[in-house]
Amino acid sequence: MVERNISTDRPNKEELNGWYQKSELPLNKFFNTSGKLYKELNLKEKVKTSSEDELVSLLSTHGMLVKRPLVINDDFILVGFK
Repeated sequence: MVERNISTDRPNKEELNGWYQKSELPLNKFFNTSGKLYKELNLKEKVKTSSEDELVSLLSTHGMLVKRPLVINDDFILVGFK
């Protein structure tokens, strides 16, 4: 039996920071770069110059900025795969 836990809740700052640290991916990989909000906030340039803490805070404040789907396991994190 495969256990699935699907959540549509916006992740909080602590969760996002833990996933980021565990994934060993660059933080920009967690951004939904094709979303309307990303473009409206002109984040393409801001992501390059902001601190990690600022970016994690931004992601936790605006759930639509987080790239989906996210698969979180004890051993790995997958972000935005098809």
